[in-house]
Amino acid sequence: MDESHKATAGGTEQATVNWITTTASLALIIAFVTIGGIWPHRAAVLFAQAQDSVLNTFKWYFVSIVAFVLAFVLWLGFGRYRNVRLGKDHEHPEFTYASWFSMLFAAGMGIGLIFWSIAEPLSHYQSNPFTSTDQTPEAASAAMRLTFFHWGLSAWGIYALMALGLAYFAFRRDRPLTPRSMLYEIIGRHADGPVGHIVEVATVFGAAFGVATSLGLGVKQIEGGLTYLLTSENGLARELWILAAITIIATTSAVSGVRRGVRIISDFNLALSGLILLFFLVYGPTSHVLNLLVETTGGYVQTLPLLSTWTDAQEHSKWQENWTLFYWGWWIAWSPFVGMFIARISRGRTLREFIMGVLLVPVILTFAWLAITGGTALYLELFQGADLLGPLNQDITQPLYRTVELLAPGPMGMIVSGLLVLLVATYFVTSCDSGTLVIATVLSNGASEPPTALRLTWGLAEGMLAGVLLVTGGLDALQTAAIVAGLPVALLLVIVMVALTRGLHQEPQAPRPGIRSRTHCEPWTGCAIHPPSACEACDVSRSAPVREPSSD
Repeated sequence: MDESHKATAGGTEQATVNWITTTASLALIIAFVTIGGIWPHRAAVLFAQAQDSVLNTFKWYFVSIVAFVLAFVLWLGFGRYRNVRLGKDHEHPEFTYASWFSMLFAAGMGIGLIFWSIAEPLSHYQSNPFTSTDQTPEAASAAMRLTFFHWGLSAWGIYALMALGLAYFAFRRDRPLTPRSMLYEIIGRHADGPVGHIVEVATVFGAAFGVATSLGLGVKQIEGGLTYLLTSENGLARELWILAAITIIATTSAVSGVRRGVRIISDFNLALSGLILLFFLVYGPTSHVLNLLVETTGGYVQTLPLLSTWTDAQEHSKWQENWTLFYWGWWIAWSPFVGMFIARISRGRTLREFIMGVLLVPVILTFAWLAITGGTALYLELFQGADLLGPLNQDITQPLYRTVELLAPGPMGMIVSGLLVLLVATYFVTSCDSGTLVIATVLSNGASEPPTALRLTWGLAEGMLAGVLLVTGGLDALQTAAIVAGLPVALLLVIVMVALTRGLHQEPQAPRPGIRSRTHCEPWTGCAIHPPSACEACDVSRSAPVREPSSD
C-alpha cells in the first residue's frame, strides 16, 4: 500500500489528502454548479433527460439490487458468520446498547422523515396504483403500507451493508475507513490505481448529492414553516437565504471541529422529536394511531416481497419513478454518509448484534413516528372532514403545519409549528456538518481529522449544490439528483457484497458443519481455533466456535 493509504481506523495519523480523487470530485461538482447557475432552464431540461435515461435503462437494477441487499444482509446476520466481530476477537463494544440505539435512531431520523411523514401518506391516499378507489379507507391503509415500505427495512438494509463493509475492513483488517479499502479484497494492490480512484469519486459524488437533496428538502420545509407562521408568500429568494445562512453555520461547525457542540445539538434533536411526538399522541387520536401502527406493520411484512420486486412492467405509470425509485436512489446516494457514521459507532459488535440493531431498532422507531404523525393526518382527513389535500396540492410542506393547527388551534399550535421549524433547522446543521466530515474523511484517506481546508471547501460546495438544485427545479430537481447520483453508488454495493463474502470466507470463527458457536471456550470440549494446549489464548469474552458433539 502506498504512503497515501497508511491512514488507519485508529485516527491518530496525520491526514493526507488524496489529490487525484479530490480534484476529480471537485471538478464534477463545480461543473454541475456552473452549468446550473449560468443556464438554469437548460440544466433543468438536461437533468430531466438524465433521469429518464437512467430510469428507462436501470429501473430493473435499482429494484433488484435493493431487494438483494436486504436478503444478503439478513443472511449475514443469521447465517454462519453471525458471530464474527467488527473488530478484534477480544474487543468489547465501545458503546452501551442504550447509547448505540439512540445514535442509530439519530442517524435515520432526520430532515426527510419530518418532510414526508404527513405529505407522503396523504399523497398515496390521494392516488396510488395498488387500490381501485382513491380517498377511501382502503386507500388510507395502502398509503400507510407504502410509506412504511419506503422508510423500512429496505432503506436500512442499504445502510447496514455499507456500514458493514467499512467497519469490517477498518476494524478487523486495520485498513483505512474508506470505500477503497474494500477493493483490496478483490483486486489487491491495484486498488491504489484508477479503479480505486473511480470508486471513491463515485462515492463522493453520490454522497454530495444525497446530502444536497436532504438540505434542499430541509430548506423547503423551513421556508414552508415561515410562510405558515408569518402568513407571507413563499419564494425562491427566501429559500436561498435560508440555505446560505444555515450552510455557513454548519460549515463553521465542521471547520472548527467542535464535535461537542454537534453532539449537544443531536441530543437536543432527539429530545425535541420526542416532545413533538408526545404532542401528537396527547392531542391526536391516540388509540387509532396505535392500532394503525400494529395493523400497518403486519401488512407491511406481508406485502414486502411483492413490493420489493414490483417494477410496474405492465402499466408504465410514473408513480414508481416519483416515489420508490426516488427513495431507492436517495438511500443509496446517502449510504456512504450514514454507513460511515454507523460503522464508527459499531466497533466491537458481532454481525448478529449489528444486523439486529441496525435493521430493527431504527425501523421500529421510524414506523412509530410515521404512524403517529401520518396516521393522525389520515384520521383527520377520513373521519373529521379536514381538508389536508388542498394544502398538499398547493404546497407539499403545508399539511404538516395544518395538521398541528387542527389538533391545537391557537397559541399551542403556533408554538409546536415553531418548534418543528427549529427541529428541521437543527437537523439541517447536523446533517450538513456530518456530511462534510464524511466526504472530507474519504478524500483524506480515512483520517479521523481531515484537513480544515478540505472541510471548508466541501461544506460550501454542498450548500451551493443544494442551491443549484433549488434554482433548477425545486423538488423535481432534488428527486432527479437523488436518482442519478444513486446509480454509481448502487454499483458500489455489488463491490461491497463481493468483498465481504471473500473476506468473511477466510474467517476461522465461521461455524463449519458439526461445529456450533458459543460465547466462550469450555475446557472439556476444546477450541475450534487453537489446540487444547493453547486454548487459554482464547479470551473468555470472545465469540469463538466450539466443537461439540452433533445433536443429530
